[in-house]
Amino acid sequence: MTKIFIASDHAGFNLKKSVIIKFSKIYKIHDLGTNNDASVDYPDYAKKLSKKVASNRNSFGILICGSGTGMAIVANKTKKIRAALCYSAKNTQLSRLHNNANVITLGKRLISKKKAFNLINIFLKTKFEGGRHLRRTKKIL
Repeated sequence: MTKIFIASDHAGFNLKKSVIIKFSKIYKIHDLGTNNDASVDYPDYAKKLSKKVASNRNSFGILICGSGTGMAIVANKTKKIRAALCYSAKNTQLSRLHNNANVITLGKRLISKKKAFNLINIFLKTKFEGGRHLRRTKKIL
């Protein structure tokens, strides 16, 4: 079974709880924190999740903060991580098809819970296209 790691900062905490409830019926989800909505530093959680995804082959990560941007910036500093800030069905699908993204980042303050669920579903079900895209993703250090 595919491992799914999830983490958030305080801004994304409530959405993270909802995602766990919805998707734990389908996937084994490993919650890496935060555990409440008290203020925390998002880089700590992005780094923790990125290390887990990088060391667990064929796993995925879900990171949630206020905008999704900070989490994406931090996650992409980890070798073997290709984090995509997702905000639409098309950009989410392309992040998997063409970039083989293994971490989705979401902005709780920018998208609805329903949209977040839809984007996560697209992300987890879309397969990497390979082909010419494999050559390109191999160039990402």
